[in-house]
Amino acid sequence: MGPETEFQNPDAEVYMHFLRSHCCYDAIPTSCKLVVFDISLEQIKKAFLALVANGVRAAPLWDSKKQSFVGMLTITDFINILHRYYRSPLVQIYEVEEHKIETWREVYLQGSLKPLVHISPSNSLFDAVYCLIKHKIHRLPVIEPISGNVLHILTHKRILKFLQIFGSTIPKPRFLKKTVQELCIGTFRDLAVVPETAPLHTALDIFVDRRVSALPVINDSGQVVGLYSRFDVIHLAAQKTYNNLDISVREALQQRSICLEGQVHRLVLVDENRYPRGIVSLSDILQALVLTPAGIDALNS
Repeated sequence: MGPETEFQNPDAEVYMHFLRSHCCYDAIPTSCKLVVFDISLEQIKKAFLALVANGVRAAPLWDSKKQSFVGMLTITDFINILHRYYRSPLVQIYEVEEHKIETWREVYLQGSLKPLVHISPSNSLFDAVYCLIKHKIHRLPVIEPISGNVLHILTHKRILKFLQIFGSTIPKPRFLKKTVQELCIGTFRDLAVVPETAPLHTALDIFVDRRVSALPVINDSGQVVGLYSRFDVIHLAAQKTYNNLDISVREALQQRSICLEGQVHRLVLVDENRYPRGIVSLSDILQALVLTPAGIDALNS
């Protein structure tokens, strides 16, 4: 039975129906950490150091003039800042560091600023999955429509955790017994990888050009020896070593000082010789569990 037929079986729709019957508010924990920045904050470097200090990956941005949330500050912004700095030797890093968040958004993101994608706590978790995957984002602010306050930042991980805990009473679809390869879940062609001997700025180039969230690190034989993710770049802020992007990826991995529990967001698939064959992300899993049974392919829409 092929993967398309497998996902079209009625029993494959249980997770889809489960998430449609629960709202975003249901997935909000009783206690969580939320960091918010005003876009007028002086010195954008303070914002990234605050992300590191609080162990979070992103923060909503508040515009006091508009009295509304206008965007998110993420690790991607930090990568783009470093990437622009490295390619523009006339721009000193301290100049970028001193910018307000507002200046970074207006000057460096001109033409690419998009409205903040968010969701109401009364929307279904199925809607949340669709928004995350369709817009290719990893964090979805849950905003209370009357007060305009951000209640929580929904992620792929949080929704899967909700499924794991509260979906234990529903029947398990038969396709869960199939292998990843049989179901064709993930990326298996044109994988973006980085040699462990490559300078770190090469990894940043790939992050920006390929828009991937993590890179399998390979040795001279082409075998996978590690994984360098977007979040790993924030270690440069924590250690204040972002002036040196010429160190090797291997050295960057060895210098990692932050270890956040439970922060695995993708798996690298290797063969018996440890050569990379594919990557499975949380987006791939949610697409397969929730959207494919609904006849929606948000990954490629």
